[in-house]
Amino acid sequence: MFSQFNDRQSLSAILLIAYFLFILLVVFRSQKDENSEDYFLAGRRLPFWALSITFIASWWGGGSAVDLIDQAFTNGISSFWIYGMPVLFSTFLMFLFAKGIRKIGTISQPQLMEARYNVASAQLLSVLILIFMVIGSAVQVIVIGRFFSTFFSISYELAAIIGTLIVLAYSVVGGFKGVVLTDILQFVFLLISAITLFLFAYNGAGGFSGLTATIEQQDLPHFFDFTHNLSQNMAYIITFGAAWMIQANIWQRISATRTPTDAKKMMMMSFCAFLPLYLLVTLTGMLSKGLYETIPEGGIAAAMIFDHMPTFLSALIFVGICSAIMSTMDSLINTGALVLTVDLYQQKYKEATDQKMVSVGRYATLLVALLSLFIGININSILTVSWIGSDFLATGAFVPLVMGFIWKRGTSAGAMASMIFGILFSSFNLLAAFEIGITMPWEIASTQQAMTGMLISLLLYVVVSLFTTPSTKATTFIQKAGMLET
Repeated sequence: MFSQFNDRQSLSAILLIAYFLFILLVVFRSQKDENSEDYFLAGRRLPFWALSITFIASWWGGGSAVDLIDQAFTNGISSFWIYGMPVLFSTFLMFLFAKGIRKIGTISQPQLMEARYNVASAQLLSVLILIFMVIGSAVQVIVIGRFFSTFFSISYELAAIIGTLIVLAYSVVGGFKGVVLTDILQFVFLLISAITLFLFAYNGAGGFSGLTATIEQQDLPHFFDFTHNLSQNMAYIITFGAAWMIQANIWQRISATRTPTDAKKMMMMSFCAFLPLYLLVTLTGMLSKGLYETIPEGGIAAAMIFDHMPTFLSALIFVGICSAIMSTMDSLINTGALVLTVDLYQQKYKEATDQKMVSVGRYATLLVALLSLFIGININSILTVSWIGSDFLATGAFVPLVMGFIWKRGTSAGAMASMIFGILFSSFNLLAAFEIGITMPWEIASTQQAMTGMLISLLLYVVVSLFTTPSTKATTFIQKAGMLET
């Protein structure tokens, strides 16, 4: 196979294989998983800084490394709203709730939902989370498929399969601890790669003064306007921010901390890191205006690596960007498997042994990865797929999860009404997005759509709760989370 590659492609493939083997070695040397808490929470033994890094690596991954650079090239500084602002918003909200989430002490979100409401609402949340995780993983399949395809001149389908199999191999073997260990390595690798891309873009543009001259020459008056297209950008904050705030793989990391105080430290460290990291990627995309007139096929990041770097450096940066994509994919796959194992399988087979649960967790990891690969191969739009997944979670799960911590009058019936509406609302919008003749009173992926869904979800939760009998365990739950005076 290498005989068909040029020197750059061959070296990149060799380094990628070496990196993959090193990751497998790290995972194999990690502690053996004895039960589902070991497999999915690493026994709650990891320090907060390690969990913070894996949190950062999960969100500052494929979308940031590839898609945001392209968005910033086209739209300028206001592209920061697409990924950066929702991440900061949701991280701040999780900072407020981190101690409460950790104090509850469950392994998964549906277990938490059952402790607050009932089994039915927990199972419905499991379905929503599973949909989001599979779709979110599919986004990373698309990103890595495009990246591999462009760099190695192979078909998109083959590229997507290779990328997914690499992630699947160490995710199945290592569980959550394997994900955390590899995410730390991948974060360091990505940070070096992102700084290198920024420096090449900076030099190519002639610095910020050169970029300013280029933008004036191309007559792009809104390129440096942070508030440009604010109404549309608000939709990203509402939908992405609400969905990511309750993203199960991040709550998994909060639950995996040693103490509630560590959970809050983890969110503070992550918030402080996200601002410069997302700004770095946005500026890289803007500065690449000095290198290209239009976005090259395969994206700015792949083109910069291939066109403007010496062979060995380009191969290293290629592997660094790949590690970013994989760090996001492995997190989503692991959490999807957590839902299948703990919240669906174990609910039915409560007598399952610890070793049986670990085995089921591995099979679930395989299933989630294959479903994501199937979607990723058949759909090839990053931002659209991201919106679809976030819409389900924001309208279906945000209200009952967040209100469950702060309003003891909220009932199981109110939670079910809110979640059922969210599923129906998002499914209807999904069908309309396929342009099959359905007329909508709002534009798809707009602020109006996001606000409508969230407000109706909240209204149903409140009204139905007020007309139904609350459970006594609501007060116990909120007191345990530390949200009420005891």
